[in-house]
Amino acid sequence: MNAPNPSNAHSSMRSGLLFGIACYGIWGVLPLYLIALEFASALEVVAHRALWTAVICLGILAARRSLGELRETLRHGRQMAFLGAAAALIAVNWLVYVYAANQREVLQASLGYFINPLLTVLLGVFVLRERLRPAQWIAMAIATGAVTVIAVGYGHPPWLALALAGSFGLYGLMKSFAGRRTGAVTSLAVETLLLAPFALLALRWLHAHGESHFLANGWHSALLLASTGIVTAAPLTFFAAAARRLPLSLLGMLQYLAPSLQFAIAVGVNHEAMSPSRWTGFILIWAALAILSTDALHHQRRQRRAAAASTPAA
Repeated sequence: MNAPNPSNAHSSMRSGLLFGIACYGIWGVLPLYLIALEFASALEVVAHRALWTAVICLGILAARRSLGELRETLRHGRQMAFLGAAAALIAVNWLVYVYAANQREVLQASLGYFINPLLTVLLGVFVLRERLRPAQWIAMAIATGAVTVIAVGYGHPPWLALALAGSFGLYGLMKSFAGRRTGAVTSLAVETLLLAPFALLALRWLHAHGESHFLANGWHSALLLASTGIVTAAPLTFFAAAARRLPLSLLGMLQYLAPSLQFAIAVGVNHEAMSPSRWTGFILIWAALAILSTDALHHQRRQRRAAAASTPAA
């Protein structure tokens, strides 16, 4: 058997890193794109996003000759139930995210996606009955303190951030329950196809009430709304490519690129206020994530060493 080619492995790692940076980079600068869509309501933007994403996903599947995988998924009752729940959760997530961008609350969006990995760990404890390691408990305690500090500064809990973290965390949980047999594009196609009837009803209602903005500024507004499908499908495709080429530990580190860019946009572009309580809260969140990430890396190394020790020599 031929030995692995180091140059091929290096090339795969490099391309995977580029795909990962492209994926999280697009998600990170998404608020700038959504600010350009301020002429439309959050409902209209999300309705167009669902419809155009469905069209693009179907186009990708047709080009790959993978429509059979879509038909197979649509016939699987249990899988469809979880994907239906995932579709509802991602719709909520999109609505909150667009609303946050339109209201210049990108700081809360950034906080939501910084909190998300921590919330995912908690879902593992309460739903999947996983046991936390001591470092994970410490990270959870620090994160709870961070949210409390930020809530005191706001005068109320950061509802947008919590809604984004909660909806996306539960979305990931539903996707895991649905199983890993379905590809990323097929899964998104199913979710957006399930949302499509509701999206069409929403657009019809908006048109009937004179609140449709698809052609408000001619082809400019039409192209902006239609491109929501590209902005949704492209990073997901890049993510799938990165996940095939990168170790999970590196992919996990890259996920913080998106909320970091959102934080930079909130502070540097939108000039959102950073009071002492907000700085304190974010610093605590970053400390919790550093502990969580370091513990995950150490745990992964221990597992690899244990697996290597238990494997008999060839």
